[in-house]
Amino acid sequence: MSSAPEKAPAALEGGSLALISLALALGTFMQVLDTTIANVSIPTIAGDLGVSANQGTWVITSFAVSNGIAVPLTGWVMRRYGAVRTFVVSVLLFTLASFLCGMAWSLPTLIFFRILQGAASGPMIPGSQALLIAIFPPARRGTALTIWSMTTLVAPICGPILGGYISDNFHWAWIFLINVPVGLLCAAVCWRGLKTRETPTQKIPIDSIGLALLVVWVGALQIMLDTGKDADWFASTEIVVLALVSGIGCIAWVIWEVTEKHPIVDLSLFTNRNFAIGVFASALAYAIFFGNVVILPLWLQQHLGYTATWAGLVAAPSGLVAVVLSPLAARIMSRLDARWTASFSFLAFAASYFMRAGLTANAGFLDFVAPLLVQGVAMSFFFVALLTIALNGVDHQRIPLASGLNNFIRITAGSFAASLTTTLWDRREALHQSRLAEASSLYDPTMQNTLATLHALGVPDAQAMAMLTRNLQGQAYLLASIDYFWLSGWLVLLLIVTVWFAKRSLSGGGVAAGGD
Repeated sequence: MSSAPEKAPAALEGGSLALISLALALGTFMQVLDTTIANVSIPTIAGDLGVSANQGTWVITSFAVSNGIAVPLTGWVMRRYGAVRTFVVSVLLFTLASFLCGMAWSLPTLIFFRILQGAASGPMIPGSQALLIAIFPPARRGTALTIWSMTTLVAPICGPILGGYISDNFHWAWIFLINVPVGLLCAAVCWRGLKTRETPTQKIPIDSIGLALLVVWVGALQIMLDTGKDADWFASTEIVVLALVSGIGCIAWVIWEVTEKHPIVDLSLFTNRNFAIGVFASALAYAIFFGNVVILPLWLQQHLGYTATWAGLVAAPSGLVAVVLSPLAARIMSRLDARWTASFSFLAFAASYFMRAGLTANAGFLDFVAPLLVQGVAMSFFFVALLTIALNGVDHQRIPLASGLNNFIRITAGSFAASLTTTLWDRREALHQSRLAEASSLYDPTMQNTLATLHALGVPDAQAMAMLTRNLQGQAYLLASIDYFWLSGWLVLLLIVTVWFAKRSLSGGGVAAGGD
């Protein structure tokens, strides 16, 4: 067993700091990108492999399940083998699995390789976060978190754009093969620059029971979330069984972990008030953000006539604004209490959602872009502020543990949002459509005038009624979207109150100060 040093190694400087920061950011970007890039390509993949679209969704589910299990294990793996070694090996295995995904010759082989890819990528996000914090001087720690947050928030926006473009213009395999050169470069730079800065290791025993319980309940939860909508949720016996297995397994796992001497996941971190508040607020805010990332492209493509490319271009400016403003945000946050910057971020998110709630059926491209520009401002402050609050009081040696647990909860919250948001959206649409239908009548003068106009244009009666029904459905989805935007705005505003229960936190050297 190596002896743990009393203090963290010295920070990097100059060109080596910039190069390694870029490599770590690329690792994060690559992993987050792969959680969304395949989504828009499922019809293409399914058609090419000769399976149905429903079967093709297992390409997404398999990755989500294995990744969801692997992320919370990051802290234990890094303590056992070292943060640098764990991250570099994770990137290399992820790169190999990506290559195999691109070479897959059938759906079962693709699903198997996606399982490997998701498991290998587990340590990449928390690992890059922990290493970025370690290589920056304390006074510039806000900059480290800003670099990490930029890639984490921009990648989900870029994923659908890049995935759609590749599927439309090249073979779908390239959505995986593009990871290969990036992954090799990232691993080479990180190993060369960080191999002499390996973190202390401990030969701690494997908590096999805790690991088994984690695999069971997280696996059941992810499968339930990914298949629940198609199975009509709790009307399906399979979903009920998965929910029971997940719920009972989670309770048993928590009880075991808090009593185990060497837990696979250190839940004692939640005794730190700032960590508990920061994780809760960031998870809920990210779930709301991710739900909107899911809903808006669906609405634009399915009901407003946008192509996948144009729907992506609507979202792209928010990522650009976040990238441009993030350096400025880092400077501000190095001097200002993170509770203020978190509150500002939530206010900007709420303003963006409320602006979307004012959209109409005649809204143009710029009408959709404007709220997302405001969202970009919120994104530039969001992760840094919440991570600063969450990591306040966490010793530098426990940052990988805290990062893994924080990211696990955030990713799980995003999975909940992706599943529940579309269900809520569809059910609100059904409610609004029934109400609009009740208020419509063939004897209504407006309806009669519309039908007469269509008939005068040579549209047959049956086709005219179908066009009116389609219009009614579009109005119902507009109202459902507005409902969701209003709900998002109010929930984010409530989170402002939450962060003020945390202690004062500064990103500039205050990440590890002021603990409980």
